[in-house]
Amino acid sequence: MLEFVKSHFWNILIGVNYMLAISAAIVILFKNINPSKTLSYIIVLVFFPFFGLLIYYFFGQEYRKNKIFNRKRILNKSVVKRVQEEQVLNKRELADVSKKLNEKIKLVRLLHNSDKSPLTLENDVTLLIDGNMKFKQLLKDLKAAKHHIHLEYYIIKDDNIGTKVIDVLCEKAEAGVKVRLIFDDVGSKISRAARKRLKQSGVAFFPFMPVLFPRFSGKMNYRNHRKIVVVDGEIGYVGGINISDKYVNYDDAQQYWRDTHIRLVGEAVKQLQIHFLTTWDFVSGASLSITSSYFPEITCKKDVAVQIAGSGPDTDWANIMEVLILAITTADKYVYITTPYFIPNDEIITAIQIADKSGVEVKIIVPQKSDSWTAEHATNSFLGPLLEAGVEVYRYTKGFVHAKTVVIDDVFCTVGTANMDYRSFNINFEINALIYNNEVGARLKQQFLKDLEACEKLELNSWQQRPGYIKLQESFCRLWAPLL
Repeated sequence: MLEFVKSHFWNILIGVNYMLAISAAIVILFKNINPSKTLSYIIVLVFFPFFGLLIYYFFGQEYRKNKIFNRKRILNKSVVKRVQEEQVLNKRELADVSKKLNEKIKLVRLLHNSDKSPLTLENDVTLLIDGNMKFKQLLKDLKAAKHHIHLEYYIIKDDNIGTKVIDVLCEKAEAGVKVRLIFDDVGSKISRAARKRLKQSGVAFFPFMPVLFPRFSGKMNYRNHRKIVVVDGEIGYVGGINISDKYVNYDDAQQYWRDTHIRLVGEAVKQLQIHFLTTWDFVSGASLSITSSYFPEITCKKDVAVQIAGSGPDTDWANIMEVLILAITTADKYVYITTPYFIPNDEIITAIQIADKSGVEVKIIVPQKSDSWTAEHATNSFLGPLLEAGVEVYRYTKGFVHAKTVVIDDVFCTVGTANMDYRSFNINFEINALIYNNEVGARLKQQFLKDLEACEKLELNSWQQRPGYIKLQESFCRLWAPLL
């Protein structure tokens, strides 16, 4: 028997591969998903032995039907349920908001129905348009913490700025403040010495979904792309800026980094807190005692309306993508999008084309040079059809634009962690703040127009004249969109 296996090893291996491939193909057929996607996966399974199985394993499964963790353990906690119920607007409040938002009230209803995310009215929002602004304010807020500090980041490095943050976390933990830290195991790089210091100081920390070889894992699995800070349940941060020197724009920085973050004070912070606690419940594996001290009464004199949209394998729907599609297709005057990675699905492309062809002014800013060669070429492969539809596309030339923002008709804007790409919409854990306010929308619009001054505008004729080998590179990179 052993001799037979040895002499027919590869034949047996191929046979096992196709048995698994046929089983996977049957599963795909029963899901009744998009026919083109079904055919694509079946072709890969048939013509690329072993490799096709890997592609299907990582990208062919229905993530939201096979959830990684269950949010109900936190959402069913009495304190959290009370917070959720208290934040739901009554009929009079909802009627008043509807008058102010007009068609944009559909966005509020969509997110509430799909993610049970309430619209909060009493908030103050501060735009932070680069790392210097963010970390100056963040360090100040962390130092002033009295009860707890919660941080959840895709990238944390113990470099210059990272060490400053870690120093404060350790100091506050030693002073009796409860400090909890979640960092993605692939995106982050924290030395053993820094981890030892955090532990000795009393900082509780866990990596998100640890992997054996982080450097070689790349992005071929679920990653926590969120950037959340909650201080004493009163102050929150969310946006695109991670904790790393490259986001700070030091004098000796190799490249200028243009990014956007927001500082929140008000009722919306409670929703950030809930998202953090659900992730903490998952990574820690322990039942956290949640008291009202994590959701204190907040007195905010500002009246900025904010919803928090979380999306990922833990949610029933692709919440952020759905809100963006509805926001774009219901735009009346303009849609201004800034994204570092523009690798969208067909639904987003169609929504943008429809908006533009219906008379809405659509402008998109992407980097001229990306931090990823494949992402840059994949992005470029999507720009031609947009230019043909009349969309104005600009490439940022001052450095690397990493901001993830959308502003529409002044009244609606969003700042968060989600890129306009396949991973953000379907695989990664993301979080965005949806802001319904003319003042904040006008400020973000003003920043967008300022960024245009550091951009080159693409023209359809010259774009179509790109060399054939460049177009081939772009088409090839586009094939790997789910991996980028």
